[in-house]
Amino acid sequence: MGADTGKKKKQDKSGYPLECSPKPDYIDHRIKMFDELKAIYDEEIANKPRVPIKIHMPDGRFMDGIAWETTPLSIAATISKSLAERTVIAKVDGVLFDLTRVLEKSCDLQLLDFESPDGKKVFWHSSAHVLGEACEGHYGCHLCIGPPIENGFYYEMAMDRAVSSVDYDSLHTLTKRAISEKQPFQRLVMTKENLLEMFKDNKYKVHIINDKIPDNTSTTVYRCGPLIDLCYGPHIPHTGKIKALKVTKNSAAYFLGDQNNDSLQRVYGISFPDNKMMKEYEQFMAEAEKRDHRKLGIEQELFFFNELSPGSAFFLPHGTRIYNTLVDLQRSEYRKRGFHEVITPNMYNTKLWKISGHYANYAENMFTLPIEKEEFALKPMNCPGHCLMFGLRERSYRELPLRLADFGVIHRNEASGALSGLTRVRRFQQDDAHIFCRLDQLGVEMDAVLEFIKYIYDLFGFTFYMKLSTRPEKYLGEIETWDKAEELLRDALVRFDQPWELNPGDGAFYGPKIDIVLSDALRRRHQCATIQLDFQLPERFNLEYRTDDPENQFARPVMIHRAVLGSVERMVAILTENFGGLWPFWLSPRQIMVIPIAAAYNDYCQEVQQTLHDAGLFVESDLSGDMFKKKIRNAEIAHWNFIFVVGADEESSRSVNCRNRDDPNSKNRGVVRSLDEILPLLVELKANRSKDQII
Repeated sequence: MGADTGKKKKQDKSGYPLECSPKPDYIDHRIKMFDELKAIYDEEIANKPRVPIKIHMPDGRFMDGIAWETTPLSIAATISKSLAERTVIAKVDGVLFDLTRVLEKSCDLQLLDFESPDGKKVFWHSSAHVLGEACEGHYGCHLCIGPPIENGFYYEMAMDRAVSSVDYDSLHTLTKRAISEKQPFQRLVMTKENLLEMFKDNKYKVHIINDKIPDNTSTTVYRCGPLIDLCYGPHIPHTGKIKALKVTKNSAAYFLGDQNNDSLQRVYGISFPDNKMMKEYEQFMAEAEKRDHRKLGIEQELFFFNELSPGSAFFLPHGTRIYNTLVDLQRSEYRKRGFHEVITPNMYNTKLWKISGHYANYAENMFTLPIEKEEFALKPMNCPGHCLMFGLRERSYRELPLRLADFGVIHRNEASGALSGLTRVRRFQQDDAHIFCRLDQLGVEMDAVLEFIKYIYDLFGFTFYMKLSTRPEKYLGEIETWDKAEELLRDALVRFDQPWELNPGDGAFYGPKIDIVLSDALRRRHQCATIQLDFQLPERFNLEYRTDDPENQFARPVMIHRAVLGSVERMVAILTENFGGLWPFWLSPRQIMVIPIAAAYNDYCQEVQQTLHDAGLFVESDLSGDMFKKKIRNAEIAHWNFIFVVGADEESSRSVNCRNRDDPNSKNRGVVRSLDEILPLLVELKANRSKDQII
């Protein structure tokens, strides 16, 4: 009996053992190669000349060190023990660097903790390796990639069985063991030839090595415990730095995100340098789950999805009210700000996308279809259509800036595995606009766009920061043009005087951009608004305007791509979760519920409803056979902004008993208000788009 009990303890709930047996041969093969090559590498380091070096710290002081001996961690320990304990990674001459790696020469040194963006990224990358070690031990799988992501990390792997939530206990047991062993992260430079030999049993690693590493060059692997993985690094000093690690979910994925490749298993996790952070994270996730827009969308009858049209939302009447209110908001601002709304086709011959350059760079994300021996595509963006509009006739410099706005339907062929509620869809609309202007008008237009974004985000109570995304590896045009465009955007950000950061290499293929990242009520970050500067499309579509210069009669306009809400669908998701279903009055799909005390007052109830409806408010009445208290409770659960109760007194005085969702003092008994008095206050509350609803 005792032996059987012991055996059960080594199995997870699915009946699989804690560790696969026998363990895969490739583990010992890797370790043997690593140990042999690491001994040679360590000897090379030992023979390097030890000479004095100077380490320049951020506070301006210089610290003494010895080349090939001093490490960032030893410098941190010299300053203070607490600094050494909380530091997770270093930057040497601006490049991320292992704390335990020896310094080779005099340098600038920064010491980063978990709270820094780079610190989190490295910490979660190292945690992914710990998860990978556990997955190899439990499943005997072939690991693929394991990167850090915005909130945590994941590891992808190939194996014969599917990951299940019942496996999580085993993975937690193995990660805890790895953490308790304080396994050091060891770095080793290896040639491509040796890498191919080390990972010969893993076809995915072999593919990555052949694809990413040129012949006759080297790259690095990192070891922690029995895991040795192809990795640029850097990493935390040892696994013991991780005080809390949790597997959060699992899914299927395609190798390298290509549906033509093998299907893999993906396991996600989160980790922190102390247990308190994990508890705070779990509380945050519990609140986020309550606010999940997919959950609230069904509960509040806003929208839903159906497998017959994946990635395309069905907006119900109440959800459509929110959607249209957002669109109407932008339309009202367009009128004030000199934008002209246009309507463009949903489908174009792909010749258009070849002219614009999208076909070469974006064809895989387009829905294409053959029509009369020609290839057509549903539009994934509006900009080429607006270029056709600008080029319809000769334009004068007096017409500029020309601001064209479009709410046209857009389709993008997102992979089915990437679809996620309203945040990642295949069919959506944007508050899309393109500004064609002269170069000397660019500064004023950029300032106006940034002010527009700030105005809209202030209405929702969002804070935000901006990222200047510069030239990517795959780009159109000349470098000199890109440099000029990036300089113009940088100048606009400086004038705007709001927080921003550089995001190198993440621009669109046709121009640099400013991405606006907002923070919601849960302090989560979302990238919605974008401003993109484009010198390429006017060139490709041969767009010109007549100047006032007799010697240079025609010139190219500059094109600004901009969206404030971004995808309206995605903004609905963000706002749903931001407000937790408690919509502000002006945006609410359920503004006023009118409830009669008894059936005798149904006629007056309907009269009040009609009066409010005629004033442009979203109002309903509950004339069901439910008891009065249940009607009140139903309205409260549905989060109506106001509940108007009517009875004999209210009918005789043409008034309503007003209960305000956000005013606890009025919830139980309400406040009697004349209908003639309260109606204009409600209309004004909606028109002012107030964040509160005290009237």
